[in-house]
Amino acid sequence: MISSGKDLYLKRVGIWNVWGRNFLVFRKSWIVNLFWMVVEPTFVLFSIGYGVGAFISSIQGVAYVDFFFPALLCLTAMMVAFFETAYGSYSKLNFQKIYQAMILSPLEPKEIIFGEILWGGSKGFLSALGVTLVATVFGHTDNLLIIPALLVVFICAILFSSLGLLVVSFIKSHDQISVPTSGFIVPMSFICGTYFPLEQMPVALKYLVYLLPLTHAVGAVRGILLGGMPWWQIGLHILVLLLLTLLVVRAVQGRISKKLIH
Repeated sequence: MISSGKDLYLKRVGIWNVWGRNFLVFRKSWIVNLFWMVVEPTFVLFSIGYGVGAFISSIQGVAYVDFFFPALLCLTAMMVAFFETAYGSYSKLNFQKIYQAMILSPLEPKEIIFGEILWGGSKGFLSALGVTLVATVFGHTDNLLIIPALLVVFICAILFSSLGLLVVSFIKSHDQISVPTSGFIVPMSFICGTYFPLEQMPVALKYLVYLLPLTHAVGAVRGILLGGMPWWQIGLHILVLLLLTLLVVRAVQGRISKKLIH
């Protein structure tokens, strides 16, 4: 039991060491990194939320900017987390050979994988948190419900961080990252209840959209912040997110471990 507990502690330390290595790199130019992580989604908040919202009196009983804001948090977490691991991890694996150097240390493949997933998720969450702080100034997060909403956003970020790493395990060149990006990530950002209610979609497409993870992230966060959704339904959205995250992480662990060992 003592040995098992010690092993678990060392694995946690290893995961945080991988996370810490990424943080040290990020910290070298943190002002620039943080600025662009937050400023782009903030522009989207103003251009879509207020710009398009000026032509829409209300949607589902609330101002359009309030309807759009929960989706923007999930979109921001998804985009930042996915691209951090998809592009960043591909470079570390194939160009910089950082993972190959890590595997020569006492770190195990599992620790490297979890550390990278946690870092991508943290970066996506940090970006969404920055947007939240900006939105707070304009009165869009004036209650404590933002706390559980941000927890869901963090799960969303971890899921798409894992998905980015899973993409890395399949692609053969840097250019191939554009395939899942253009074929999955970008379309998902438009049709998962982000800019308009799912009720506006054709019935067949609506059922298809419920198979996509972003739909459940947006549904849960919007349900928490705006109300009007039964808590059991919010819980179901979160449960789907957690199950998808576990499945993707498991797949990543199997595929990336093989690349690190061989």
